[in-house]
Amino acid sequence: MNLEIVKSKNVLEMLTVAHEFCLFTESVEKHTPQDILHYYHRICPLLYLKGVLMPDIVLEDNSASERFVNEEQWEAIFTTLQTKLKGNDLFYYIEDSISGTETSIKTSLAEFIADVYQDMKDYVLLFQKNLLAAKENAVFDCKQLFISHWGMRALEIPKAIHQITFKNSISDEII
Repeated sequence: MNLEIVKSKNVLEMLTVAHEFCLFTESVEKHTPQDILHYYHRICPLLYLKGVLMPDIVLEDNSASERFVNEEQWEAIFTTLQTKLKGNDLFYYIEDSISGTETSIKTSLAEFIADVYQDMKDYVLLFQKNLLAAKENAVFDCKQLFISHWGMRALEIPKAIHQITFKNSISDEII
């Protein structure tokens, strides 16, 4: 049953999109700030959609779960993005609390992208191991981290980029 899940269309499509996201993120220093914003504005909604479609899986062996991206690697991605994005890095988003109150939080686009990168890279690397248990754990972890971590970031990234990209296009008369 789990072999069918790890070979399913949704899992493999998620793997493809995650891999593309990681490859671009690892080469971000070669791109202009406009190209960077353009890329993430388009891939993050697709990444989110693929995350929503990830199947549930029952783990038979959770000992195969691994994390690969360490703090230094995360920091390198974050710093490169922050440097490339300069004045377009900071944005506000609304965080809902359990009590129902909303808080406006200033955060970094580079931080959100680096966070998504870490979860995607871990998924890609774990899935590439030649063990069914590793693939099962990759699917399980990706789905759980989508729910708790990278899913909301993948939604906020294009929202922030939309505001950056179109801030000068919005007329007060339209609003």
